[in-house]
Amino acid sequence: MHEKPDWTLADFPVPPVEGKTRFHDFNLPLPLMRSIQACGFTYCTPIQANVLGHTLAGHDAIGKAQTGTGKTAAFLVTIINDLLSNPLEGNQYAGEPRALIIAPTRELVMQIAADAEGLTKYCNLNVMAVVGGMDFEKQRERIRREAIDILVATPGRLLDFASRRDLYLDQVETLVLDEADRMLDMGFIPDVKRIVGLCPKSDHRQTLLFSATFSDDIMNLARRWTFEPEIVEIAPESVATDRVEQKVYMCTTEEKFRVLYNMLIGAETKRVIIFANRRDQTRRLSELLRDMGVRASLLSGDVPQDRRVKTLERFKAGELDALVATDVAGRGIHVDGVSHVVNFTLPEDPEDYVHRIGRTGRAGASGISVSFADEDDGHAIPGIEKLLGRKLVCVPPPEELLAPIPKLERRDGEGSEAVLNGPPRGGGGRGPRPGGGRGPARGPRRGPPRGRR
Repeated sequence: MHEKPDWTLADFPVPPVEGKTRFHDFNLPLPLMRSIQACGFTYCTPIQANVLGHTLAGHDAIGKAQTGTGKTAAFLVTIINDLLSNPLEGNQYAGEPRALIIAPTRELVMQIAADAEGLTKYCNLNVMAVVGGMDFEKQRERIRREAIDILVATPGRLLDFASRRDLYLDQVETLVLDEADRMLDMGFIPDVKRIVGLCPKSDHRQTLLFSATFSDDIMNLARRWTFEPEIVEIAPESVATDRVEQKVYMCTTEEKFRVLYNMLIGAETKRVIIFANRRDQTRRLSELLRDMGVRASLLSGDVPQDRRVKTLERFKAGELDALVATDVAGRGIHVDGVSHVVNFTLPEDPEDYVHRIGRTGRAGASGISVSFADEDDGHAIPGIEKLLGRKLVCVPPPEELLAPIPKLERRDGEGSEAVLNGPPRGGGGRGPRPGGGRGPARGPRRGPPRGRR
């Protein structure tokens, strides 16, 4: 008499629904399906449904999608399916990742790694994150000690380890470039070119590239780094408009902090992310909010990485009411249950507006975006409206949000304009492989490239 397996697809019932794609429809390995169930996934998002049909067959893909559309799970499912379906026949050496994911910010890398840990829960695969701003030697020791199935990294720190010959990328089977437009904006493309050059050639690996925009520069890079890719575009409207109620308050510079504070102490706000354009603005704003008794913290590029990770954990746990963030740091915030996004200053680039408000209205929930337009940044509204394809409703803030803040008024006349715009406070040879001798290179992956046409 055969024992019943611990887990089967019968334990994960998801009924077919017309117009929806299930993960069941892709014949994925059971350990991956069990992990998908544990993550709470049932039906695919549009980007997942469109991408997986190509990538699970081995094709390269260029995907246009905003954050919050499910693209991370799309490329992780692709990677995990491949690793489980094609186990290594020989030894797996320390420092040789089988799959490599490159992302532009430390927060995004940590979020992708956390998602990968969830989706590999029952898959016996090792996930590792490599980022700047965290203990170099601890990361190096782990790289030298452990076999790596999935490596998630920022470009600079990855090259640090590769140049020291701690990491070897010549056995990478799947390469993912996430938020390629942001990597271009941040000046990372020379580093990424070096990384791609350390990986197998494009017809000996699978390459997936995702970007929120398809500029000429992005498409030129994408076509250079991929092999006969499928192109999948998911319109951003579902992130920018369908689930997010957008408000623009026309107010003076002096009124902005008063409106913000009165919003934050209102009963309807829960987990608020506040964006400003400059690091010095975010720092002074977070200090002033804390002085006023708001549980707020800062998330910007000049905050040490370990503190940024702890800040995000506290925000997710409900120990903080508000995060004050720059655009670069904000791209790594993937937290469900954010009720409001506040644009304390409107971004110069309309695409950043879409990314900002995408921090709320996630996972099918609704959200509210509130933007302040004063005499300095009201000029940004037409460009945002053009991108959205519709007009924004611009109104004065309600009277209750303009109520004076007694504690602020007592600070020797130090209003929000002074606090927010004044000066801030206060080599050669690869060498031996860990574990003894490199041994011969394995050469092209498993014979002819998979799924190539």
